[in-house]
Amino acid sequence: MPVPGATATHHDNHGRYPEAVSVEDFRHNLAEVQRRIEAACRRVDRDPATVRLLPVSKTKPETSLRMAYAAGCRMFGENKVQEAHGKWQAMQDLADLQWSVIGHLQTNKTKLVARFATEFQALDSLRLAEALDRRLQIEGRSLDVFVQVNSSGEASKYGLAPDDVAAFLQALPAFSALRIRGLMTLALFSSEAERVRQCFIRLRTLRDQLRQVAPAGVELDALSMGMSGDFEIAIEEGATVVRVGQAIFGARPLPDSHYWPGAVSDEQP
Repeated sequence: MPVPGATATHHDNHGRYPEAVSVEDFRHNLAEVQRRIEAACRRVDRDPATVRLLPVSKTKPETSLRMAYAAGCRMFGENKVQEAHGKWQAMQDLADLQWSVIGHLQTNKTKLVARFATEFQALDSLRLAEALDRRLQIEGRSLDVFVQVNSSGEASKYGLAPDDVAAFLQALPAFSALRIRGLMTLALFSSEAERVRQCFIRLRTLRDQLRQVAPAGVELDALSMGMSGDFEIAIEEGATVVRVGQAIFGARPLPDSHYWPGAVSDEQP
């Protein structure tokens, strides 16, 4: 895939996105993000229809989510499962609204995810896979799942080391309620675009290699990578899902770096 090289990150521009306070604001922001997605796809000769936008609503109140829904959003990404579960409970009048849990999950919280989520993007242990599968079986549900990979090698990040993913995938068919759709990663939180790009290249390359050895029933079509500060680079490197929060909802009260554990981050968009 071509590497344009000139695309910049926006990680150092906290506050560049004003708070969305009306349905019209959300329509405008969604259209602008879609424009950026389409431009990134054109640079590498991709069809924009192959990229799914996941609006990330973490820390945002129900009123904002309802405005985003009115502007066309039908799935929200949330990092903290208890926050997501509370929003799900409050918004059950919106029957077609779906939820993606994109943050690290403790096994004692799998009961909540199994109850309401459509998608889980942070699977990184067999213990968690077993707990999720057990709860889903009880609920009579299944779940789309992404395996989280630590593509930056940072100790502060969750996710499997790239060398451990192949063996991990071999064990997943045992958990029939988990529908493995692809891989997810969090790039370096850096204004150095080429260092960020290398994380995305690493995930795409790993996915391509794993396709040759993945067991039956394990799909690796999807690559969830990229957020408000770097989703265009992610698209240039093959992302099929981009997790965008601030460019849609507006800046959060604290700088992006606050949401990263340690010096760099684990928190999605």
